[in-house]
Amino acid sequence: MQIIPAIDIIDGKCVRLTQGDYAQKTVYNEDPLAVAKEFEAAGLLRLHLVDLDGAKAGAVQNWKVLESIATHTSLVIDFGGGIKKEEDVNIVFNSGAALATIGSLAVKNEALFVQWLNRFGPDRFLLGADVKDEKITVGGWLETTDIDIYGFIEKYMAYGINQLFCTDVSKDGKLEGPSTLLYQQIITRFPGLHFIASGGVSSVEDLNDLQEIGCMGAIVGKAIYENRISLDQLKKF
Repeated sequence: MQIIPAIDIIDGKCVRLTQGDYAQKTVYNEDPLAVAKEFEAAGLLRLHLVDLDGAKAGAVQNWKVLESIATHTSLVIDFGGGIKKEEDVNIVFNSGAALATIGSLAVKNEALFVQWLNRFGPDRFLLGADVKDEKITVGGWLETTDIDIYGFIEKYMAYGINQLFCTDVSKDGKLEGPSTLLYQQIITRFPGLHFIASGGVSSVEDLNDLQEIGCMGAIVGKAIYENRISLDQLKKF
């Protein structure tokens, strides 16, 4: 299982939100590049970079941060937040991201997303599914749809998507442990999926549990910044 540290960006700084609430923001570091270099020095290979300003504005904002991390580290970066037009996709790839992370757009504009999958190739995209009670949520989790997570995954796997991360929004940023049961059901149903767990990881025990059920990756954010998991502890993965 691969550990994928998360850096969330607001105003060019490394922050974390609790349950997607911009009012509940903690700034952890003024310099995201320094944080990324620490991850790289600890032997981590990937990075989950989220442009929270972009998510709010509906267009990519913090691509300079992406460019700087991609230029000065060898981390494999997936970048998301505000990718709504093909122009945004091009900016993200030209700034050095290996993968563009797509969430709400895949729910709200399937035709456009499928166009991108055909144009750039499905292996250039990381699909993000925010879930509450097995239903997809969108719009910074404010809106729960009637779309079932299993049907959603099945549809996009048919289009060639093979990497997906799933966040149980009731858990995210709360350090209460991940939704192991939900993830186990998804992995059992879709054995060919490169499944990445996200949200709620608060300890090395959580990571051991996720590895045990067959997760291919785990996104870890707040637990690192609040020193509940040390970079040394992550080395064993």
